[in-house]
Amino acid sequence: MKWATTISRKTTFEDAILECAEGLSRRLGPGPISLALAFVTPHFADYYPRLYGLVSQYLEPGTFLGCSGGGVIGGGQEVERSPAVTMVAARLPGVRLTPFHLGGPLPDLDGPPDAWEHLVGVRAHDEPHFVLLADPFSGRPETLLAGLDYAFPTSSKIGGLASGATSPGLNALCLDGEVFTEGTVGVALSGDVVVDTVVAQGCRPIGVLMRVTRCEGNLLYELDDRPAFEVLQELFATLDVRDRHLASTALFVGVLMDEFREKPQVGDFLIRNLIGADPSRGAVAVGEHLQEGMRVRFHLRDAETSAEDLHAMLKTYENTSSENALSGALLFSCLGRGEGLYGRPNFDTGVFRDHLGEVPVGGFFCNGEIGPVGGATFLHGYTSSFGLFRPRDPA
Repeated sequence: MKWATTISRKTTFEDAILECAEGLSRRLGPGPISLALAFVTPHFADYYPRLYGLVSQYLEPGTFLGCSGGGVIGGGQEVERSPAVTMVAARLPGVRLTPFHLGGPLPDLDGPPDAWEHLVGVRAHDEPHFVLLADPFSGRPETLLAGLDYAFPTSSKIGGLASGATSPGLNALCLDGEVFTEGTVGVALSGDVVVDTVVAQGCRPIGVLMRVTRCEGNLLYELDDRPAFEVLQELFATLDVRDRHLASTALFVGVLMDEFREKPQVGDFLIRNLIGADPSRGAVAVGEHLQEGMRVRFHLRDAETSAEDLHAMLKTYENTSSENALSGALLFSCLGRGEGLYGRPNFDTGVFRDHLGEVPVGGFFCNGEIGPVGGATFLHGYTSSFGLFRPRDPA
């Protein structure tokens, strides 16, 4: 297994593709390319239909996947708000690739799991892993992820929502020679491949862990039998000046995903927006469907916290990863991260390199990021979701 990634800032589309293709060919050497991915900024929107033709002319990939991105990541660089193309390619001996486009109705979550297997063209006993690229306006990613978790509970699912457009029909999803403006494209990888995941949500907890004692849908009424808004007011009063300022703009709710974990750590919570409050009813609104009995904790996010979380998550992986060396990685990062958050470019890829070395990593800045927390797969915001590829069998 061998991966490579390149990036081009050339402003002529053909020149950018050629530069990327030449870089990949140089790094991979001779031989067939199993999988190629391309992420293209909207400056080249008029050329999306030509992407596959140009890529296949130079690389002839067995499977090709790509999408539009408001920023792209590759070759150790993260390019935002400027024209750029990044490409990732891999030689994957012993790996079977099954590409798919999902544009119609999804199976019923109460139906048999084999309906989901038929939908994506692979069986659960093949132990596939999934890379998913979805349109944010039409892809129904949360329903799709719930269905894939149902049918493929042990499979990794990583990816992101295409970005760069503010209206339906303007993002691009590429699968081999076709370009779609809606739905989801993806590829299932089975055989001699493992896809590890690292999801850095960029938050730190404040206050104490509490239990939801009354809720309705996404409305949180009581925590530990007390009005949720009252609990939030008391928490706010205990914060220092800096955290109080952060809480006014960057306060979140973390839902503990493992009810049996006695001492939860960073990464054990699913982070969701706190989207409103109703003092008259003592309620707060959360960007997640709640259930009584859940345990939650409030969280804050800023650049320093996001950096610490990213270091912590990658350090944990560094310390516990398999003896099989990583071959390559895909990075799906939120449009709200990058230089706008950290004040300097190439931050996430730099931290990745600090912990995991010169592993080729490529991807794009997304409208939403796909990755697991606590054994289930979710659509996230403000997150960096890594898919880490290595062979299943030792060399």
